Amino acid sequence: MEPTLINGIPAHPLLVHAVVVLVPLTALCLVACAAWPSILRRFGLALPGLALISLALVPLTTSAGEWLEERVQETTLVEKHAELGDELLPWTIGMLAVAALVWFAYRYLAVPEHRPAGSTDTAARPRAAVWAIAVLLSVVVAVGSVVQVYRIGDSGAKSVWRGSFSATAN
Repeated sequence: MEPTLINGIPAHPLLVHAVVVLVPLTALCLVACAAWPSILRRFGLALPGLALISLALVPLTTSAGEWLEERVQETTLVEKHAELGDELLPWTIGMLAVAALVWFAYRYLAVPEHRPAGSTDTAARPRAAVWAIAVLLSVVVAVGSVVQVYRIGDSGAKSVWRGSFSATAN
């Protein structure tokens, strides 16, 4: 069942608000959790859970947008907005994958905090490398997701508002 109307209003503009809030919030949490394991300790499975919710909202919002696109005047601005909207899904898939990687790395590969004096941990370097890669990937998918949300929102606002208001008050 695809969303069409919510209380007589097209679902797309309502769902967009959830995406505009949750995707950047997920991106921020992902980078914070990857960079500071003490934050991830508090988040736990909530981090991949938040990424999963963000991911689930994207196709739902896109589907509602496609429904709405068929019911508004066809313009190049609307087409551009729809094209950009289709490009967010890979970024949110990436955020979910990296969130799962960060959680897994913390849960199973974290360097022990309390080692006996004089002991050597031969696995510390691979663990640190995995962690560094997780941080780097977190930053890449977070920035990509937020930039894409901005691009989509900007094009959507232009498609709705360009030429439909007066710069002077009545």
